[in-house]
Amino acid sequence: MSFRSGFVILLLLTVSLLSLACQKPSGTTTVTRVIDGDTIIIEGGYHVRYIGIDAPESGDFYYLEAKQINEGLVAGKNVRLERDISDKDSYGRLLRYVYIGDDFINAEIVRQGCAWAIAYPPDVKYQVYLEAMEKESRQSKLGIWR
Repeated sequence: MSFRSGFVILLLLTVSLLSLACQKPSGTTTVTRVIDGDTIIIEGGYHVRYIGIDAPESGDFYYLEAKQINEGLVAGKNVRLERDISDKDSYGRLLRYVYIGDDFINAEIVRQGCAWAIAYPPDVKYQVYLEAMEKESRQSKLGIWR
């Protein structure tokens, strides 16, 4: 093998590895920080906004509780991310459904009364289920429904 062909192979391998390293996360990743009740940061510094829900914002009623429950569910844990139609929101955050094993975190946060089920078309794959979780939470007077 000549120096030139070896160099070309090394260059192609480097470019391939760099392109893989720069891809957006999919599959399983680790949560490195919880921002609030519906937003997390994962490995690589990516911000992830949970699809189909809206949790209280800083300063709002039940904000701290929603953030703490989200932390208890996902902080430092390996999560699986599922995309719907849209990749990112207008703030550049990844839009995803979040799971730990078979546990659907978006729905669990709503079920515990920590967020509202809010449709953001076109990302509505599980909206009927999320709305059912909100109804259950509201009837049980949990969290924001006290």
